[in-house]
Amino acid sequence: MPVSPPVPRLPSLNALRAFEAAARLGGFAQAAEELQVTPGAVAAQIKSLEEEVGEALFERHARGVRLTALGERSLPCFVTAFDTLTDAVRAMKLDAAPGRVHVAALPALAQLWLAPRLPLLRERIPGLGISVTAMEAPPNLKRVPFDLCLFYEGRPARGKTVLGADALVPVCTPKVAETLHKPEDLVDAVCLTDTAWAEDWRVWAAAACPEIGLVPKGPVFSLYALAVEEALNGAGILMAHEALVADHLQSGTLVAPFSIRVPLPDVISMWSLPGGQGSGTAARVSEELRKLTAS
Repeated sequence: MPVSPPVPRLPSLNALRAFEAAARLGGFAQAAEELQVTPGAVAAQIKSLEEEVGEALFERHARGVRLTALGERSLPCFVTAFDTLTDAVRAMKLDAAPGRVHVAALPALAQLWLAPRLPLLRERIPGLGISVTAMEAPPNLKRVPFDLCLFYEGRPARGKTVLGADALVPVCTPKVAETLHKPEDLVDAVCLTDTAWAEDWRVWAAAACPEIGLVPKGPVFSLYALAVEEALNGAGILMAHEALVADHLQSGTLVAPFSIRVPLPDVISMWSLPGGQGSGTAARVSEELRKLTAS
């Protein structure tokens, strides 16, 4: 009678991903954030993997976790393996849909900077299918299926496309501007603030009018686009990022009541994974956006 022994199986791919992410990032919480699961789920996956391997991969401490000697020896191979797997999936998707591009962008840039330019992008790149996901921080392109990142950066590295500088400037409707004659008038005005850029009023005031000790009073918003909408509604004065309200300033729906603008150190930057889609549709999107901002 022929013998058919069971074929050895590999551990769960999810468990291997949890180990690689936690080992590379230095903790279960960081891995959970990248994998978009709970820290408890990461811990459970790693415990399952350790049971299957028969030895601990992490030392657990009150302040976190630390790789064991086995975990440290194993990590480089798994980083390489998941890098290769990600590249293979990306190449497969590119081959299946060469005109499709998925962008990860800061919410304010996605809504107020990129969205108005999408019609022109589709016009200039026939067959373009572009998706946009708003994120508060740039993702690790080696681990998530995004083709391009669009965020503010202080010092963009070589190979990244700089799409424009930015500056702080108070803006409001023409009607509200009639009540403002000098920066001191802001002391009693309704000032609109975005939580992500809560320091913008202080930064502008320190450079433009430090003598008045401005403490902005008014509504606070967790979405910058909503703060812009309220400025358009005449609800108050917004400390604006000039690049994000440029269309409104050009059309006159918003005006800058003071001539003082404070340049920001961060620039709008776009990049892709090195060696990824550098010569594909993603590169064309970056180039066309650069041309649009330069024109």
